[in-house]
Amino acid sequence: MEQSNFNNFETGQKLPNATAVLILGILSIITCCCYGVLGLILGIVALFLAKKDLALYAISPQAYTNYSNLNIGRILAIIGIVLNVVYLLLTVWMIMTFGFEGMQDPQAVQEKMREIMGQ
Repeated sequence: MEQSNFNNFETGQKLPNATAVLILGILSIITCCCYGVLGLILGIVALFLAKKDLALYAISPQAYTNYSNLNIGRILAIIGIVLNVVYLLLTVWMIMTFGFEGMQDPQAVQEKMREIMGQ
């Protein structure tokens, strides 16, 4: 009798986008150094897909077996979005401060940073 309950648990459906959300969440963190744009897009897509699956899970939680993958992917997507927003703001600040031409010369950037920091 216990074996039949175990088999019912094993045959539960998987959330359709849980693996995709997990992969997109990981990729949003990995690609945060691509000027903050690519990872931001990946993180937003991951959150959108996670929202759809969370709605499915809320209807019947006992029917799905891979909620932990969805939850981890959602958390990674949020972390990725935060990292990408910070990197994007830093990139915009650097372009506004140094300009495109100034960014090409590392010594000029170091000199300007020392000037800004007051050293």
